[in-house]
Amino acid sequence: MPRRVRGKVDSHKPLAPMNWAQRLKRVFAMDIEKCPDCGGRLRVIACIEEPWLIRKIPNHANRGDSHSNSAARGPPGAVVVG
Repeated sequence: MPRRVRGKVDSHKPLAPMNWAQRLKRVFAMDIEKCPDCGGRLRVIACIEEPWLIRKIPNHANRGDSHSNSAARGPPGAVVVG
C-alpha cells in the first residue's frame, strides 16, 4: 500500500482531473452532455479514435440517407388504416 505524503494540501487544485467532456465545455464552450434540442442529459456511448475510421464517417454521412424516399411506418404489428 502506498504511503501518503504528509504536508499542506493545495485547496485551490481540484481533487480529480477533468474528463474530456468537461474540458471541451471549458475550452470550446461545447456541452456534449446536453441535448441542443430539448436540453436533456446525453451520455457518451463511444469514442472513435482510429484515424481511418474517423475519415470514413463523413464519407458515409455524405452519401445521403437511403431511407429518405421511404414512407414513414408504424411499429410492427400496427393496423394500417387508409
